[in-house]
Amino acid sequence: MSVKPEPVSALFAGPFALATLSAAGTPAFPALVTPDARVLDLRVPFADAELTTRGLLEDWAAALPRLRTLAGESGPAWQPLAGFRVHAPVEPRQVFQSGANYRQHVIDLHVAHRAPGDDRPEEERRAEAAEIMDRRAAEDLPYVFIGLPSAITGPYDDVVLPAWAEKPDWELELAAVIGRPAHRVSAGEALEYVAGYTIANDLTDRATVFRRDMPQIGTDWLRSKNAPGFTPLGPWIVPTGSIADPGDLRVTLKLNGETMQDESTKDMIFDVARMVSYASQTARLLPGDLVLTGSPAGNGMHWGRLLRDGDVMDGSVTGLGAQRTRCVAEVAR
Repeated sequence: MSVKPEPVSALFAGPFALATLSAAGTPAFPALVTPDARVLDLRVPFADAELTTRGLLEDWAAALPRLRTLAGESGPAWQPLAGFRVHAPVEPRQVFQSGANYRQHVIDLHVAHRAPGDDRPEEERRAEAAEIMDRRAAEDLPYVFIGLPSAITGPYDDVVLPAWAEKPDWELELAAVIGRPAHRVSAGEALEYVAGYTIANDLTDRATVFRRDMPQIGTDWLRSKNAPGFTPLGPWIVPTGSIADPGDLRVTLKLNGETMQDESTKDMIFDVARMVSYASQTARLLPGDLVLTGSPAGNGMHWGRLLRDGDVMDGSVTGLGAQRTRCVAEVAR
């Protein structure tokens, strides 16, 4: 089940974006979407019945100019977007997630996660967190870990809150979509390997982030972040050429209509290029892979309000459109 998007106008920046759509009873397909809400099934012009969005990204250098040409055309093959279901725009093989990448967010979490027995004033703990962030920036140490593609769901699909999740929280993020294999690339060349950008809501169960049975193990990202549907993605992949500066976008999340997150990507400690470069120093990034860039201030832990059955999250990033997802509590087994 899913909730419908709001009526669209100016869906995204630029002349076109990529989507993965389906009609009732038919398989999903890659589509070209225009800002006036028209769609073109790309299997037809590319003469490939098995074509996927990831398949387009596999040969992005050749596909991009053709997509530009198609976006300027018209004809009976174009259809209104309203008749289709919108899925996550791509099925990645790898998801690289970033933690502690927004200065104010990290400071807020540092204060919220006060250690037992730490009775220092809030201002002192905030100052400590700020010093840590400054040191990380100076030492050039991003924090990247791996997420599961199976956690991805569509931008308008319901999000099931597992019965075991005690403190489910939202984390709206800018996500970079890889368009060329990247391994050990420099920050200066990293953006050349990015095909476009999309929106991700990287949900986290705060109660299971840290292992209770053996604290010295540290974080448990498998348990806290990778339940099915914990990463609503999309709705579109907007090509990099349509986004003038990924370091100057507004990330906004509303919960039941109330603004919770509203921050610029300027607050990122490490920008998109640095995150892509850093991940590539260890792993080989593949076309269609996602690099999530972290979440800004305003999460549920900050507000003292976690996700509940029936909550509706509206997330948007400048130029990338918007997603809307409804939370549904899992029936305990």
